[in-house]
Parts: sequence; structure tokens; C-alpha cells
Amino acid sequence: MKQIVAGGVFLALALLISQMVPSIEIAWVSAILLLTIYLFAFEIVGVDVAAATIMVLLGLTGLFAPVMGLSEGLVPNSELFNGFSSNAVISIIAVMIIGAGLDKTGLMGKVANWILKVGGTTETRIIPIISSTVGFISCFMQNVGAAALFLPVVSRISGRTGLPLSRLLMPMGFCAILGGTMTMIGSSPLILLNDLILTSNQTLPADQQMDTWSLFSVTPVGICLVITGILYFVIAGRFVLPTTQGDDTSTNTMDYFKEIYGLDCDVMEVMVSPDSSLVGKTLEDFETTDSVRITAVQLANGKQRIGNGGLDRTVAVEENSVLAAIGEADALEAFANKYDLQRRPDMETFSEALSSGKSGIAELVIPPGSQLIGKSALELRLRNVYGLSLMALHRSGETSRAGQGVRAIEFEPGDTLVCHTSWESLARLERDRNLVVMTQSYPKEELRPHKVNWALGFFVIALTMVLFTDIRLSVALMTGAMGMILSGVLSIDEAYEAVSWKTVFLLASLIPLGMAVESTGTAAWIADQTLSLLEGMPIWGIQAAVAVLATFFTLVMSNVGATVLLVPLAVNIAIGAGADPAVFALTVALATSNSFLIPTHQVNALIMGPAGYRVPDFIRAGGIMTILFLVVLIVMMNLVF
Repeated sequence: MKQIVAGGVFLALALLISQMVPSIEIAWVSAILLLTIYLFAFEIVGVDVAAATIMVLLGLTGLFAPVMGLSEGLVPNSELFNGFSSNAVISIIAVMIIGAGLDKTGLMGKVANWILKVGGTTETRIIPIISSTVGFISCFMQNVGAAALFLPVVSRISGRTGLPLSRLLMPMGFCAILGGTMTMIGSSPLILLNDLILTSNQTLPADQQMDTWSLFSVTPVGICLVITGILYFVIAGRFVLPTTQGDDTSTNTMDYFKEIYGLDCDVMEVMVSPDSSLVGKTLEDFETTDSVRITAVQLANGKQRIGNGGLDRTVAVEENSVLAAIGEADALEAFANKYDLQRRPDMETFSEALSSGKSGIAELVIPPGSQLIGKSALELRLRNVYGLSLMALHRSGETSRAGQGVRAIEFEPGDTLVCHTSWESLARLERDRNLVVMTQSYPKEELRPHKVNWALGFFVIALTMVLFTDIRLSVALMTGAMGMILSGVLSIDEAYEAVSWKTVFLLASLIPLGMAVESTGTAAWIADQTLSLLEGMPIWGIQAAVAVLATFFTLVMSNVGATVLLVPLAVNIAIGAGADPAVFALTVALATSNSFLIPTHQVNALIMGPAGYRVPDFIRAGGIMTILFLVVLIVMMNLVF
């Protein structure tokens, strides 16, 4: 019902505008623009489907032009699909592949590990670290590139901390956009601005010539905008950030094991003090009696022993070594107290190796004919040989758990083993005929740390080309992406999988709409109508109105297009009002980064799919951010300039 009423309101508005516009072309473009906003705001269909539908409608105007009163289509059919080969879309595809390549080498996991070590596992501490880091990177490279590189980092942090991805990606994305305002090379509009100023100078008298802006001219304004964004999510994040469905799969998995096998396991990291009575004992001396299983050990010399081939029951505990123990909460507490162990509140030493993306609980079944039948976990050295820490054994409706001699029970056909294991070991066991792996929904990740130099090399090459050459952004980034593939960092199939095709279709399909808004004069008409209302306002009020207008335009067309269109208008308005035209031009270039309301900005489109965001999520969180952006922008512009 709400959608029907809203549809009627949008239809009435379109009919009203059609009576006010100077041409039939502007009337039709305005109607299609309102239809786009309606489809996005009320989610009649998915945003990518809505964008593709609008693109097709623009193409059909060429066929129905005589019926619509048009001399030709609103967008030439020969240019309708140019968005798929546009600089912006190709750049996004390339940067997704580069990000996936860096992640494949394990480099992004190390970055995530550092962030967790510094920020802990709380939302209010992690968000500022992620956001400030991405914001800083965005001031020297395109914000969508910074966001894409950090997408796998944030995903890993979400997996390790249990924080929903939807509560981390939006702050990261918004601060990537804001970070682009800290230097004159941080975003496309700011890169373009000095050229537009020089072009405007050609028509201005000598006493009104504008100076171009230096690299760090905007830094004070940009820093304040980034700080505002971080504080906004730290203070109000709990109210405006969504928790999308599908974020709690790990919790659901543990609930399953608790319900079926009565297992309520936790992992604890402890440090062994020199005076602990555990020093000198081997794992087999205490694991059964204390109902715990040791899944990882870091010896005093820093060497780690984890999984198959590394951890055996004969390993002796040394002073100042670090242990990762798994068991039920009561057993872990008793174990730490009994041996006077220093329990750490969060995983530190093994935060990467034992993260949910690297290891977890799995089910395996002993099939008939298995060579393991008649042998126990102790005989088989199950942990050392297979990488399986046996937590429970289920047979004929009964479950034997750790502490009940489960490792001494001889296996029979049909036995279900509940084990803690690394996903790498589990993937290898899927090829072992002696075990049937029942757990299927786990990350099947193959890291290639030996390719890290190749990945870093091509990343640096791409970044150098972006910063220090005039080559198009898409060519520079695609050079890095193809380098990742040719050097074997990624296979071509992995590169295809790394691309969010929903993002690609969303952005590519909206580009023809921006073309229509510009080419038919719709943008100029909207600007003229808005600016005609500004007579008699103070200079700061006129500046604020220009910023609002730029904000609106960047929501419905490219930020570059909005900048090209509005900078000449802003210069003329400033001269007429007796203000500094260069400051007004800079206001436009900065305000075109105020794109938080709907996922039309490249960064917002990038994070929408992985986090499961909906348009109302952007409206709720982005609405307040949009207002804060405008207030801080106008205040700082008047204070600094």
C-alpha cells in the first residue's frame, strides 16, 4: 500500500514538473529521474535490476521517439552501453582483482591482525582504526580503490570478532569517500578542478583571475570531515548501522553442535608463567584429565606448532610459552586456575591461525572399509597426522566427550567425529577415503604466501602509475590486475569471482541516465531554477545552496559530470555576489563527495552487496551524514578561506 501511494505521489510530481519545464526532452528525463528515485527508495526490485531497467527504458526512447514527441532518443543506442567500458567501471573491476590478489597472499590477513591487535574486538575501537586508515589511504589514491583493498581486511575482522560485516563496511566506505577530500588528488572532481579553473579564467577579466589550488590546500577541511565521519559512527553507529541477515552463521553453527552433541566449546589463549606447575608436562599428561584440547602452541623461542605435522601429544610445555586450549567454559576456567595460567581476554598470538576464517568445528564420519576402523585417536595420532583435535565421538545415539576417554575409544563404521581443525586440513581430508567430511559450509581458501612479492610488485606499479603519470586510471589499475593474473597470484577464474558483478551493473547502467540529464539540458535547468531563488541571501547562504545543489546532482549523475556542470555556474554566482569564485568552485568539487543517501557512488555500490545493505540503510545512516557533511564543509570553508 505504501508503495502504491508513493507511486501516485511521484507520478503527480512528474506531471507537475512536465508543465514547468521548457522542453519535452527535459520533461521526459525528469520523469525517468523520478522513476529511478522511486525504484531505489522503495526497493520495488533490486537496485541493480532497477538501474538496468532505467538503462533499457532510455534505449527504448529511440524506438518510441515519435510517440513521445521527441525528435530522437534521449540517449543514442550506440552509446547506451558505454558505461560498461567506462573509466570508472573498468577501474572498479581492476581494483577488486588487485584487492583479491593481495588477500590471496595472506597480506590482508596480516593487516587485519594488526588492526585487531591495536583495536581489540570492540566495535567502538575497531571502527576508528579502520576508518582512519582507509581515510588516510584515500587521500593519495582513488577512494574506491582504497575501499576495495580494505574490503577483504574488514571481512576477515568481521569473521574473527563476530561483529556483523554490515556494521563495519559502511563506516569504512563513508570514510573512504571523506578521505578523498583531504588532498587535491583524492577524488576525480578535485583532480579536475584546477583545469576547470584555468578554463574559466579564459573568460574572466584580469582582476578576477583565480589561482589554482595546491596539493594540500583542502587538507584542513578534509581532516575535519573525516574526523566528523568517525565520531558520527562511534557515537551514533549503534542506532544507524544495520545488522543484516546472514551475519550470524557462525553462531548458528555452534548452536547446532550444542543441540546435537551437547558441546558448548570455547577457545582460550593462555600464557604459561615460569612458576606454573604445567611447565615440563607433555600434552598427554593433562589433556584427558583436565578435559581440554590444545590446538596450538607457541614455544618460548617463538616457534609455533599447529595442526598436522606440527602438534603432537609428546610436545612439552615450556615457561613463557603460549597455548590455545579448546573445551567447555567450566573446564577452561578450571584449567587456567589449576595451573596458574595467565588468561588473555582476546586471541593475540593465534588470532590469525585460529580465526573463524581459518579453523573451526567440523563433523567427519568413519565409512565402512576405512583403515581407521578398530583404531583409536591415540593410536592414530589423529591431531598430528590428520590435523584433527577430537572433541567428541557420537555412536548409536550417545556422545562421548573430552574428559571421558574419548581418544581411547576404537573407531567403528558410522562413528561421527566432532573435531576442531583448520579448514586447510579439512579440505585435504575430503580426498581421504578413510574419512567422510560432513561439514561443507566452510571457507575453502588456498593462500599463496610465496606470491606476495609478485602481488606487492604489481600493486606498487599500479599505484605509481596512478600517482605519477597521466595515464587513465582504468589502464593503470588494469595493469596491476593483469599482472596479478599473469604472475599466478590469481587464476583467471578467481579473478572473475573477485568481481562484484552487481556493483558493475549498478554503476554501468546509471551512466546513461547521467548522460541524458546533461545532454538534454535537464541539469542546467535544475541549476538555474535553484539559483534563481538565492537572490538577497548572505554569501555563506549562497555558498551553502551551491553545496546542496552539488550534493543533489552527485546523487543522480557522476560526480565529475556534476563538477563540470556546476563549477562555471558557481564561479559566475560568486562574482555576482562579490565572493571569491575560487572558493565557490572548491565548494562544488568538495560537495560532490557528499554522496551518502543512496548507493550511486562507486564506493557505496561496492560495499552494498557484501554487507547485504538495502537502500533504506543508506537513507537512514547517510541522511544524517549528508547534513553533517554540509554543516562542517560550510563552517570550515569560511574559517579557512
